[in-house]
Amino acid sequence: MRRVTLFLNGSPKNRKMVAVYGTLSNLLSVASSKLGIKATNVYNGKVLFVCEGEPFIDPQTDSKPPEGLLGFHTDWLTLNVEGRYFTTTGSTLVNKEPDGMLAHMFKDKGQDHRGAFLIDQSPEYFEPILKYLGHGQLIVNDGINLLGVLEEARFFGIDSLIEHLEVAIKNSQPLENHSPISQKEFVRFLLATPTKSELRCQGLNFSGADLSRLGLRYINFKMANLSCCNLARTNLCCANLEQADPSGSVLDCANLQGIKMLCSNAERASLKLCNSEDPSGLKANLEGANLKGVDMEGSQMTGINLRVATLKNNCNLRGATLAGADLENCDLSGCDLQEANLRGAVFEEMLTPLHMSQSVR
Repeated sequence: MRRVTLFLNGSPKNRKMVAVYGTLSNLLSVASSKLGIKATNVYNGKVLFVCEGEPFIDPQTDSKPPEGLLGFHTDWLTLNVEGRYFTTTGSTLVNKEPDGMLAHMFKDKGQDHRGAFLIDQSPEYFEPILKYLGHGQLIVNDGINLLGVLEEARFFGIDSLIEHLEVAIKNSQPLENHSPISQKEFVRFLLATPTKSELRCQGLNFSGADLSRLGLRYINFKMANLSCCNLARTNLCCANLEQADPSGSVLDCANLQGIKMLCSNAERASLKLCNSEDPSGLKANLEGANLKGVDMEGSQMTGINLRVATLKNNCNLRGATLAGADLENCDLSGCDLQEANLRGAVFEEMLTPLHMSQSVR
């Protein structure tokens, strides 16, 4: 047995000293007798307060519950969130975040004709917030954007939920996959794309893929990784390979009419028997491309733009047709130009002296 001092709810002075023994019901019975009330609840702060069931009023704050919210923490109430109704208790809304937006919203007492408190926010995003406030678990239905719920949580100032959501969003992000795209995946991609739509493969990784004999006209491969690909007999008419990396790839017998390969890295690629000659006058552009060690034997390159391109170190141009090609500032040192057709080609400001065999036409 021990003695304690009981204070009447909300009063710093109305007190009685009583003996504590037995159960809580015994304590409430003694409190009822000593203070002249029907005590039903005990509030255990720094001292013990008793009441007849009304909400606890802290005498230190010298304040009372806002008018109309007496019993708010225990009474059921209805929320109207953009026309969708939710039923909950006041304690659910304020216990976790007593200083949050929700705790202050009800002081404004904005209510509809049914007496429901009005909340002008998205009901889809509000529902998981209400569930979290009720039992502390983040539960979001399929199809609900976590980013939307996060913005609502920030609006209502529910800091503990914000942390949960940020972790959930991070975990829901797919792992970065830098593995090459297979032929099967790419063909499925091609078939699903309308014929009149521009297909953008910019920056994708096709390294080592077998794309031979495919129709890839007008496709944007800018900055894509096409290294060591099989592009033999592929139709690349007007495709964009600007700054792409087709190094070490096989493009034998490919259609290169109107192709754009500006500043691409095609080092050691095989372009045997390719055709870039377009009767309509559309010219292939390989300006600034790295063509070191490229094999262009027997290719039709009439009018091709090879300005500032690098073809030195055993580039094979044997039998290639380069009539009218722009070779200004092009480095052809060490190239095999036997039987190449260079009639009308532009050689202004060659980086190295051009030494052609007697068979060069």
